[in-house]
Amino acid sequence: MPSISKPVATHPSLQRNELGLTIRDYEGSMSTLCAGCGHDSITAAVTRAFWELSIAPHQIAKLSGIGCSSKTPTYFVSGAHGFNSAHGRMPAIATGAAAANRDLVYIGVSGDGDSLSIGLGQLCHAIRRNVRMVYLIENNGVYGLTKGQFSASADIGSKSKRGEPNRMAPIDPVRLALTLGATFVARSFSGDKEQLVPILKAAVAHRGFALIDVISPCVTFNDHSGSTKSYLQTRKHMIRATETDFVPPANEILAHISSNGATSVTLHDGSVVHFRSVPLGYDPKDRAKVSTYLDRHQDSGEILTGLLYLDESAPDMHELSQTSEVPLVHIPYETLCPGSKALEELQEEFR
Repeated sequence: MPSISKPVATHPSLQRNELGLTIRDYEGSMSTLCAGCGHDSITAAVTRAFWELSIAPHQIAKLSGIGCSSKTPTYFVSGAHGFNSAHGRMPAIATGAAAANRDLVYIGVSGDGDSLSIGLGQLCHAIRRNVRMVYLIENNGVYGLTKGQFSASADIGSKSKRGEPNRMAPIDPVRLALTLGATFVARSFSGDKEQLVPILKAAVAHRGFALIDVISPCVTFNDHSGSTKSYLQTRKHMIRATETDFVPPANEILAHISSNGATSVTLHDGSVVHFRSVPLGYDPKDRAKVSTYLDRHQDSGEILTGLLYLDESAPDMHELSQTSEVPLVHIPYETLCPGSKALEELQEEFR
């Protein structure tokens, strides 16, 4: 079923960002997903994040594969560039696009089937290359488009809508990303927009591959008792590992964050954020300690959310490859392909 266009009329009182755009300018077509789908909540968070960051829509490139999750780029930033690739192949397309034009902001939207089954190898190499992009996994534990079979992220003992238990161990994208050396790893819940929006904003600002695993309950096939990724189960067992907020670079603001209670800080734009100290001993830059922390809470049946790991020191794909500062798309063809004579001269150097 094709997506339905939204009306173009906007209310005159809508707030505008630094570019003079309203949040309506960052929306897309009407969603055709099931009513109440967690993916639509993620779409709303993505829309809000891009609007608050004041990124021009034409500077955004959104990519996806196949699945319910991969339909969602249609529902945000209609003015962005977009590419819907083959099943599981989105990371390779994103890598090629980022290699050709480093000036765009890339966001890839995938699912637990698209990324952790057929596309697992593709995801791994995008992490290794540290491609600068936001990589969203809308994780619901089932294949929604093919009537609710277990995906690779389904927990042992989780029951399908028909009552059959899953017997295979899950692939955890957070642990996978930590093992492969990802430089930004976060987890959130589709129903927690307050946390998800600043995580998305921080991911966009990150210089490298930013993986965000978002638990997104499937209201049709995986939101029942016995499911470990239902709304009720997630809300009951979700624990924020960090209090997440994002402040864009500007003149330094100093404040003391107390160990008890929240500290309020007024930002440059006049808005106020509230900080709370993270748990004692938690260091999001220590990969080993983060893994141990995850182990401890997983044994208690708890789902940790927030920005779990961050490394700003690792070089991204362009720095590793020492590519041109000028995006390849802006380099004249004659420079990129100087002809057979230049090739012969280059080969002569190796004879």
